[in-house]
Amino acid sequence: MMESIDLDRYIITDEPYYLPHGDEIQLAETAYYNCIPLLLKGPTGCGKTRFMEYMAWKLARPIITVSCHDDLSTSDLVGRYLIRSGETIWMDGPLALAVKAGGICYLDEIVEARKDTTVVIHPLADDRRTLPMEKKGEILKAPREFMLVTSYNPGYQSVIKDLKPSTRQRFLALEFNYPSLDLETEIVTHEAGIPSSQALSLVKLGRMSRKLRDQGLQEGASTRLLIHAGKLIRAGIDPSSACETAVCQPLADDHELLAGLREMVQAVF
Repeated sequence: MMESIDLDRYIITDEPYYLPHGDEIQLAETAYYNCIPLLLKGPTGCGKTRFMEYMAWKLARPIITVSCHDDLSTSDLVGRYLIRSGETIWMDGPLALAVKAGGICYLDEIVEARKDTTVVIHPLADDRRTLPMEKKGEILKAPREFMLVTSYNPGYQSVIKDLKPSTRQRFLALEFNYPSLDLETEIVTHEAGIPSSQALSLVKLGRMSRKLRDQGLQEGASTRLLIHAGKLIRAGIDPSSACETAVCQPLADDHELLAGLREMVQAVF
């Protein structure tokens, strides 16, 4: 037996809010229509996932997102046999489900997955466009509507956690970064629901924090964190407290770095 899965929950019906940084929408569309897999590179919270949600809506395809991690196995992606009520049933994994549905499979932070797991995507990411299902003795052929997308954060890249050249060279790559000052201000204004003047102050704070990477801060404030701070401010929280909770504390534990971030908050607000 095979367990049936409702695909409706993977379909995005309402247009996600997304402001393009450049020609990434046209490039992603071209990749989709030419059956070329896509690799998104960029820092945490810069809009990669929102971009893919927008593209799924624009292309009218279901999107199945997998958050990759160290324990992710091939069976987690492809599928496995399970025992239910005394019967053996096959449950498709998210990758097999996306292939069968002609949807988008988005493997977020692909470098976190084990290398022996990521190898399973190789035949899907080249001209074969197939997914071997060894436990079932089957090979799935991906329809033209299927798209494979992966992402990772180069800021966390290491020799141990890096994509093999044999994997990387199967993809087109789009590099994402934080938006320009005006664009990021517009995004925070819209997403947090605050006046543009307050959003601009938050964006300035974010940009100042990103310069601390040379002083030991692993990563500066993402657009996502700035939106969180903006939502607290909209709810009536004092800007200093909002930034302490949504920006300073999530970014650092080191007392000196925290002191530097708090000085930035005082300077901006």
